[in-house]
Amino acid sequence: MNKKLLAGAGVAFTLLFSPLSQAFASETITMGDLRKVDNVAHRGASAYAPENTIAAYDKAVKMKADYIEIDVQRSKDGELVLIHDTTVDRTTDGSGKVGDFTFEELRSLDAGSWKGEQFAGEQIPTFDEILDRYHGKIGILVELKAPELYPGMEESVAEELKERNLDKPQNEKIILQSFNHESMKKMNDLVPKVPIGVLTSSRADTTEQALQEFSTYADYFNPSYGIVTKELVNQVHSLDMKIGSWTVRSQEAADFLLDMGVDAIITDYPDYVDLRN
Repeated sequence: MNKKLLAGAGVAFTLLFSPLSQAFASETITMGDLRKVDNVAHRGASAYAPENTIAAYDKAVKMKADYIEIDVQRSKDGELVLIHDTTVDRTTDGSGKVGDFTFEELRSLDAGSWKGEQFAGEQIPTFDEILDRYHGKIGILVELKAPELYPGMEESVAEELKERNLDKPQNEKIILQSFNHESMKKMNDLVPKVPIGVLTSSRADTTEQALQEFSTYADYFNPSYGIVTKELVNQVHSLDMKIGSWTVRSQEAADFLLDMGVDAIITDYPDYVDLRN
């Protein structure tokens, strides 16, 4: 049984026999027609501001996304920092591997000018900065990027969450994910009440056997949208997992995933995922 299922069943039982349940029954049915799909701003609203910067995350909040997605790596001296690539070359004015820089050296890089002059001086943020700035304002989807390069990274992430009581389900929305599935098994052991997601772009991970294995420790199965089918969505749901797909960079892709019935859409353009229209 999925690790969140028992807790959910308890809540459902309580609501079922609540004195208010009958009073709101008709309204619940009506609202149920508007299925909730989480709008996840990929590296922040990265179509509009430099990815994995405060500017991109602030833009996502203003655009009323449900989550920001962040990429966590580690500096040479052990600081958890947010950057997607394992080198700094593409998104900063520096060159070299992330793990070869001290935090002070990473912090001195310009992480905004590549996107536009108006973003000059944007810095690489730290994991703790983002937790402190945004938890309670917006959900945070935390991707451990190449954790195999940073031994002990999982323990460091878990410690930051525990320090803020974000390892408890009653707190603000936190989800952990990675392409490194062994890392996610480890995170499930370290913070068992935090939802876990597995990332993949491989159809080999969509077999019945693979999905069954993921469901023993994961709450989300998060594939690239090129391998999403209605059958896959139904399989994932049958195993009491949710499905979030990436990376949406066109309205057509967003509409496709909405039609498929996914639970979350991870997008550079939060405005493409708008269920109010």
